[in-house]
Amino acid sequence: MVDYHSAGQPYHYGGNGPGPNGDYMAQEDDWDRDLLLDPAWEKQQRKTFTAWCNSHLRKAGTQIENIDEDFRDGLKLMLLLEVISGERLPKPERGKMRVHKINNVNKALDFIASKGVKLVSIGAEEIVDGNAKMTLGMIWTIILRFAIQDISVEETSAKEGLLLWCQRKTAPYKNVNVQNFHISWKDGLAFNALIHRHRPELIEYDKLRKDDPVTNLNNAFEVAEKYLDIPKMLDAEDIVNTARPDEKAIMTYVSSFYHAFSGAQKAETAANRICKVLAVNQENEHLMEDYEKLASDLLEWIRRTIPWLEDRSPQKTIQEMQQKLEDFRDYRRVHKPPKVQEKCQLEINFNTLQTKLRLSNRPAFMPSEGRMVSDINTGWQHLEQAEKGYEEWLLNEIRRLERLDHLAEKFRQKASIHEAWTEGKEAMLKQKDYEAATLSDIKALIRKHEAFESDLAAHQDRVEQIAAIAQELNELDYYDSPSVNARCQKICDQWDVLGSLTHSRREALEKTEKQLETIDELHLEYAKRAAPFNNWMESAMEDLQDMFIVHTIEEIEGLIAAHDQFKATLPDADREREAILGIQREAQRIAELHSIKLAANNPYTSVTPQVINSKWERVQQLVPTRDRALQDEQSRQQCNERLRRQFAGQANIVGPWMQTKMEEIGRISIEMHGTLEDQLQHLKHYEQSIVDYKPNLELLEQQHQLVQEALIFDNKHTNYTMEHIRVGWEQLLTTIARTINEVENQILTRDAKGISQEQMQEFRASFNHFDKDHCGALGPEEFKACLISLGYDVENDRQGDAEFNRIMSLVDPNGSGSVTFQAFIDFMSRETTDTDTADQVIASFKVLAGDKNYITAEELRRELPPEQAEYCIARMAPYRGPDAAPGALDYKSFSTALYGESDL
Repeated sequence: MVDYHSAGQPYHYGGNGPGPNGDYMAQEDDWDRDLLLDPAWEKQQRKTFTAWCNSHLRKAGTQIENIDEDFRDGLKLMLLLEVISGERLPKPERGKMRVHKINNVNKALDFIASKGVKLVSIGAEEIVDGNAKMTLGMIWTIILRFAIQDISVEETSAKEGLLLWCQRKTAPYKNVNVQNFHISWKDGLAFNALIHRHRPELIEYDKLRKDDPVTNLNNAFEVAEKYLDIPKMLDAEDIVNTARPDEKAIMTYVSSFYHAFSGAQKAETAANRICKVLAVNQENEHLMEDYEKLASDLLEWIRRTIPWLEDRSPQKTIQEMQQKLEDFRDYRRVHKPPKVQEKCQLEINFNTLQTKLRLSNRPAFMPSEGRMVSDINTGWQHLEQAEKGYEEWLLNEIRRLERLDHLAEKFRQKASIHEAWTEGKEAMLKQKDYEAATLSDIKALIRKHEAFESDLAAHQDRVEQIAAIAQELNELDYYDSPSVNARCQKICDQWDVLGSLTHSRREALEKTEKQLETIDELHLEYAKRAAPFNNWMESAMEDLQDMFIVHTIEEIEGLIAAHDQFKATLPDADREREAILGIQREAQRIAELHSIKLAANNPYTSVTPQVINSKWERVQQLVPTRDRALQDEQSRQQCNERLRRQFAGQANIVGPWMQTKMEEIGRISIEMHGTLEDQLQHLKHYEQSIVDYKPNLELLEQQHQLVQEALIFDNKHTNYTMEHIRVGWEQLLTTIARTINEVENQILTRDAKGISQEQMQEFRASFNHFDKDHCGALGPEEFKACLISLGYDVENDRQGDAEFNRIMSLVDPNGSGSVTFQAFIDFMSRETTDTDTADQVIASFKVLAGDKNYITAEELRRELPPEQAEYCIARMAPYRGPDAAPGALDYKSFSTALYGESDL
């Protein structure tokens, strides 16, 4: 250390020690001490240096009046150094003796020297003695060290840096050419240009005139003092009336502008950083709110829809069930597709939000309980399951009701025929006509009764069929089962009565049979042959009028073949009819031959030739009617077959096309061809080609609608159902949307992290190399091998395992056991790039707060845009530190909360 107290060794001023610029301001030729002899320059320096000192001393609540006298005791000199350096000097001596003053000044000079300044020819005694020349030189040394030395612009510092800064700021202004710190400032335009460049609202520069320097200078000095808190250090008249204004005075004043505006620039930069961080946070909050609302609406729709799909309440009629089927089709065509798009968009929004949160170092978004993507997928799976079961149930119910209607009609037809046959039979069996009849009449009655028994036996099969149909209707839960059961029970009860009455009449007739001898064998033979033939005709008419339901061309062809076989028996039946009628004619011929008076009707049967002919004609009429019905049904089944083949042809094209597209999308997602933008463009073209293919799907839907309306339930020509096609189409749209979203997130990550295309391709190549099964994710062992190939020390030892577990916790926070490519590039981008941190935001707030540990609402509103300022004020907690002022806010806890390091 230099001994500043040695006699005859005063301080020498002129440099700042060794450094890249040599002696401190060596080009100034020390401080141009000879020029101080010029009274005009000395006056300028006195005023300028005094104002500069007071601009700092007022922060300590004091000032100086005379620069020669007020620093003589060293007290204000030490105070000035403490204010401008922010450091504490040794405690001053309060005595008024000369030695006390010299000691105080030496403490100040020691501090200046400790800052690397070489003092030449300046001693404490000169300052104490009030030497103006030495005092001004010392103040200039302080100004150079603390106001000018730290100025740096493009690797130039001090005077050159300050001059370059002035030239840069005033370059756009006419009539301003700053080449030095003396005559370039005489007209005052340079001062006004500096102010206008930073605060254009304070200066009307276009109204200034170069030929009015005094007005220009005074305007700049007054504006700087009023709005920029820069004291007036110069007099306009002194500058204008001096051939070469004092350079040190000009530099001192101009340095005040540099510090004023550089501080504003720092505050602006800090405010911009905070605005950027807050804007990201606000955008993320909006995205979270949108996700919550969309998830709630979708889950509510699923909750309302599932009970409707799970409702299995059967209806009584086919029309009611078909209405249910139509409602279900409306749901599939109209209501569900928008919800599929909402679900896909919800997943895309969730992935984009998580990517943005990761890129901005924010904690991952956790939706409200029950609104996770997994919850939505679970609810959607339940919806799909209920939907599949509901459609199958509807079709089964329609088939069941068709079967019930067919059986019910068949029951009514058979019951009507049987009831018509039994009409009058009970009365006939109860009559006692045999009591007054002749022997021939009795024998006739016996034969007639035998024919009736034959007829009764023939009708036994129809009664059993009626009972069987009624039983089947009960088992199939027919809605009108009570009336069917009542009618069936009535028929069965009547049948039992007929059986009992038949048995009683036979016993009565057999009792008198011995008294009867004459019987007409021809009538008997007629009756025996006419009754079965009549029954055959009734059965034939019943069969010809029987309803039929078929579902395939093979079934209708089987019915046509059976009908053809029936028609083939008609010639034999006609011959039988002619034979039966021939018996009746033979009986008539014999009676006429022997003049026998016959009863009007055959005593053995009620089936007259007229009845046989009438029923035969009816059979003849029903055959062509049956032919037309079968032909119409054959035409309908042929049309259905065309619909099946039409649907199958289109489905066999659309199905393989979608499967091929799914495989191609899988290859695109793992292959590397071109930049990410190229891949994204390729995928979007691919997506458009898929969208353009939708008319084929709509055509298939139209064909499927025709198939459904025709009640076609199976199709042997294709393995694809409309359900398979719909599910495949939804999966294809979801897959291409997710793949595009992944590439967009990769671009977002690359741009936000500054990752080059080569790095992204290298990441993809490394990932694909270890993704052996091309599933788009790496297992733990595959991921470890990938890290080892990239140079990470995760070998199988304790330290390596610990490092690997740490990395796995970053790329697989949910513990799923796999690492996606998005998680992989997020990890690699964090390893290779830098982002904003909580400490950076805290430092920015500290600049706005003027280095305080807290900030006020007024400071936030002054430095930040209104929206961001109110956002901070609403969320910042009160500051509780020992130096807290009224209304103080804690910006540190707020900043850490933005990055998830503590609760806001």
